Amino acid sequence: MPKLIIQIPCLNEAATLPETLGDLPRTLPGIDTIEYLVIDDGSSDGTAEVARAQGVHHVLRFKRHRGLAAAFTAGIDAALRLGADYIVNTDADNQYSGRHIERLVAPLLAGECDIVIGDRNIREIRHMSWYKKLLQRFGSWAVRRVSSTAVPDTTSGFRAYTREAALRMTIVSEFSYTLESIIQAGKRRMAIGHVEIATNPHTRPSRLFDSMTGYIKRSGATMVRIYTMHEPLKVFTYIGGLLALAGVAVATPFLYSYFFGEYAPGRIQSLILSAILIIVGFQVVLIGLVADAISNSRKLTEDVLYRLRRMELDDLSRRDRSDS
Repeated sequence: MPKLIIQIPCLNEAATLPETLGDLPRTLPGIDTIEYLVIDDGSSDGTAEVARAQGVHHVLRFKRHRGLAAAFTAGIDAALRLGADYIVNTDADNQYSGRHIERLVAPLLAGECDIVIGDRNIREIRHMSWYKKLLQRFGSWAVRRVSSTAVPDTTSGFRAYTREAALRMTIVSEFSYTLESIIQAGKRRMAIGHVEIATNPHTRPSRLFDSMTGYIKRSGATMVRIYTMHEPLKVFTYIGGLLALAGVAVATPFLYSYFFGEYAPGRIQSLILSAILIIVGFQVVLIGLVADAISNSRKLTEDVLYRLRRMELDDLSRRDRSDS
């Protein structure tokens, strides 16, 4: 009996949450049970109380604000413990059209995908400025490159996961889960699909970032950090190689003058700089080798964590069956 849990991370969403909940489906083809889970990220406007008054099945409340990534991760863990076979994440500002949850879940039910992400078709969103659309397109292109995926809208929070995909997810970023989860899933060779979805009229500005510059900095840092975690040898080899090539380039004029021209003692400084660059480049490559060994160890740790999660949830399921 497939069970779907729709999770909604919230931060001071008492005004928009009722409309968001009212837009969610009560039944879906291929799904026997649909439940709602609200994660209140330390709201001060009574969001949790509004959620309970609206009949939300499960409410998880943080005592203080911990950030979107923490709320998303806590929701995934809670949904798994509640026995979800499929998990859909949506935003509390009613940005995404709830009727298209059926589109998100369909490829999962068909066994075609592990993760499905809603494509908002950024070009058609009227309230988004042209430079934001440009940055979104460039950012999505960059994520596709580093993750080896074909997701057109990588910052979309409207996404669905199978139980297996959710079990394998480990989010380490404190900023946002959107980019990290795609890069992580791509590196793990998960089947990631996307479907076109509609968006509702704009209700409020984004609360994820204070300025576009800050968002670009934090998103860029997240992409670099996560990609380096998964491909450390490649990253450090590129950096070390560039340093070594720079060292060779700096030494070339001195070597040329020494062997084929008139020797100039004043150029000895370039030879010293060249030696430093080559040595540092070699050391960076060695750091890459160490980081690669750490990365392999991390993969083993993630596999152990995945197995522990499965064992814990299987044990919880057996207890529920024995109690009933």
